[in-house]
Amino acid sequence: MSTEIDGVIPEAKAPVEPLRLLAEDADDLQIISAALQDAILRPVDIVWEKQARTLTIAFSRFCWECGGTRVMCAMQFGDVMAVKSRRLSRSPDASLELLALDFLPAEAPGGRVVLMFAGGGDLRIDVECLDAVVTDISERWPARVAPTHLDAPELDEGNAA
Repeated sequence: MSTEIDGVIPEAKAPVEPLRLLAEDADDLQIISAALQDAILRPVDIVWEKQARTLTIAFSRFCWECGGTRVMCAMQFGDVMAVKSRRLSRSPDASLELLALDFLPAEAPGGRVVLMFAGGGDLRIDVECLDAVVTDISERWPARVAPTHLDAPELDEGNAA
């Protein structure tokens, strides 16, 4: 029995490996930021263990690398000294959409990790040093809707700075 259709042999799709990333500097964190763009979480998915100095967040991540699917993933920061939120809902069932992560260096090797969310809220994590890991923790499932991003309004020549 042949799998050829009209002389074309279909490509075998290799299974997509779970995402596993480590960030030890600002450049590494930008890669994690791109992978987690449009991830969704609830406030109850953010767990700060002050004594252990860790912050763990569970996300439903849109899989940009394979498209059309989502997967549960977890991100953990080590060496966390403080966690603060600004303009984030604390309602357990609120939905938060992650836009990006950034690292603001302070006294080396420490600094502040900022998670920016749709609607203008953010989560600020003061770290002694940047130590973050992200890993997929579930099987993928079809996404109901792919995230969309509106293009920034173009400047016309009369308004250019």
